[in-house]
Amino acid sequence: MSAAHLPKVAGIDPAATTPPHTVAPTPARTTPAQGAAPGPGSVIQDRLAGMVSDLTTLHELTERLARADDLDSSLHEFLRAGAALVGARRGLIVLEPSDGLGPTSTIGLGLGRADLGHIETVPRSATSYGRILDGLPGAQGGSEVLPEPDAPPGTGGFAAPVDPRHREVAARLGYAASYALPLTAEATGRLGAAVWLYDEQAEPSDRQRDLAGLYVRQAAEHLARMLEVERARSRLATVTEELLPSRLPRVPGVQLAARHHAGPRGGGDWYDALPLPEGALGLAVGSVTGSGPSAVAAMGRLRASLRAYAVMEGEDPVAVLSDLELLLRLTEPARSATALFAYCEPAQRKIVLAGAGHTPPLLIGERRTEYVETSLSAPLGMLSCWEAPSVELEPAPGETVLLYTDGLLRRTGDPMDRAYARLHAAATGVPRTARDDPAALCDHILRTVLPEGEPADPTEDVVLLAARFG
Repeated sequence: MSAAHLPKVAGIDPAATTPPHTVAPTPARTTPAQGAAPGPGSVIQDRLAGMVSDLTTLHELTERLARADDLDSSLHEFLRAGAALVGARRGLIVLEPSDGLGPTSTIGLGLGRADLGHIETVPRSATSYGRILDGLPGAQGGSEVLPEPDAPPGTGGFAAPVDPRHREVAARLGYAASYALPLTAEATGRLGAAVWLYDEQAEPSDRQRDLAGLYVRQAAEHLARMLEVERARSRLATVTEELLPSRLPRVPGVQLAARHHAGPRGGGDWYDALPLPEGALGLAVGSVTGSGPSAVAAMGRLRASLRAYAVMEGEDPVAVLSDLELLLRLTEPARSATALFAYCEPAQRKIVLAGAGHTPPLLIGERRTEYVETSLSAPLGMLSCWEAPSVELEPAPGETVLLYTDGLLRRTGDPMDRAYARLHAAATGVPRTARDDPAALCDHILRTVLPEGEPADPTEDVVLLAARFG
């Protein structure tokens, strides 16, 4: 008969095993006398149960952090989880990477902007997290209990601060102790420091310290990855903005305004406005398929090419887009794009435009708000030979022509027909004071069309280009 074994708990082998070829005796079921001390087996089981509970909690908190997909939400989740582990109600995290490449920020839990401002008035060397950030002696983190206002010097606790400004701010915000830990990742080094605040003079238990230390080590690696993602997004956004016009031209008879909101992965939506010979003006919007650095690079090449074609034959928008389509097929065979180019003569208030699979412009005025009836056409790069007729329109004095990309419609989360209706309603409801200012008109459109809070599809780029004719 095989020997009976004590059960394994969380992968931990029991300290003692039954000798082989021996049947373990069945223990008698006895009820301990009231007030009797528990046996060693009960103590071990309780400790193992506590360990399993702690590891389960740690796993759940780590899983929640892993689901945060950007740096800001990761920092907030880290603060909430850390506060739960150390038994604190408030806290803050100071992100200050040691490589100096940023980004730097301070985020609070249960602390408003004014509270954080008060804390930042305390000399850094007088705070536990400040010593961590500056690499001063005793910068390994730990508890810090503030002394009572009338306590003698050096009687405040574990590392009693003596800076009067620290005491003043702590009294104003109502915290009496803190627990700070450094944030350090293997690949990036120091990321910053976190500190949790207690309303009373207290410190975390040894068990809480162990759990918090394990969590912070895991969380720091996740935060380091999110930091690199944020830096990559920032660099891509900078490149995208540099590829778009740094400023819009000033052309008599027309006022211009533009808005561009790039998605987190970087997209290929773009706009342009360039002065042309004889007082003319070229307006263009477009979108390249895909996202990321390759789409941004393709967008830059396409926009630069359209500018050259517009200078050579801008008065014929169909010819401009035909040349652009040929270039795209030869240089970007695996990519397609939509585009719209308008040749404007502000003095005559005359516009000739052509579109390639792009959303139709919107004409906004006092007496009418309507979509421009552009002919159906395929995007560039989809057919062996692209061609579509041009459209002429004459905006009345004070009317605005709004060019935009389909990202504005897709971010609503509605079907396209409802998204078009929402955009039309927003344009119809533009206040009279905003109709004379194309920038205010663009802002009103964005506020009205896009849903409040998190957009339905935040990955989409949004471009608006408004031209108001006098």
